[in-house]
Amino acid sequence: MDEKSRIPRPTAKRLTLYFRQIRTLAAAGRKTINSRQLGAALGLTGAQVRKDLACFGQFGHPGVGYQIPSLHEQLRQLLGRDRTWNAVLVGAGNIGRALLSYDRFSSEDFRIVAVCDADPSLVGSEWGGREVLAMDRIESAVHEHDAKLGIIAVPDHAAQQVADLLVEAGIEGILNFSPRRLDVDETVSISSVDFTRSLEQLAFQISFGVSGTEEDE
Repeated sequence: MDEKSRIPRPTAKRLTLYFRQIRTLAAAGRKTINSRQLGAALGLTGAQVRKDLACFGQFGHPGVGYQIPSLHEQLRQLLGRDRTWNAVLVGAGNIGRALLSYDRFSSEDFRIVAVCDADPSLVGSEWGGREVLAMDRIESAVHEHDAKLGIIAVPDHAAQQVADLLVEAGIEGILNFSPRRLDVDETVSISSVDFTRSLEQLAFQISFGVSGTEEDE
């Protein structure tokens, strides 16, 4: 088991929260922050902050806390935000077209460099400044753009087949908008976005008076 695989998943999720908060403070010109202050801003304890960050090395100093510019750069590197990530999108339906129109991707250094679809009526059309390619172009698109990420926005019955094509093409991480659980090699990372499940969880929390967020887990 390598070092990355030993990082608890909840810790990895909270790392993005720390990064966003520290990035905001850095932009505001703040220089230092301690674990208690950082935790309070995110609804966490200072002990949790220290435990999470300790998984990645020694960032703070007793009695001083964290130097915000330094911590910002270290978190940026840990999250791979010091580079641009190219992604191939499969699915030019409603979700896919919405993703193509989402300008924040490019501002956050994530670029959808190609889009593919199985519908012949969509192939050759243009969405978000990108021509829709046939499915047999997935591998060439991945290689041409050195894409490491794949985005699946297809019906659930086609999701596994698409995942297989992306993995075979060399994709290392998949953002899955299908409700289907994907079976891929353990070396490939998957993050799933299930709108229905999220709404069901909200309905449950409201019905039973459960408060909190996913970040609390």
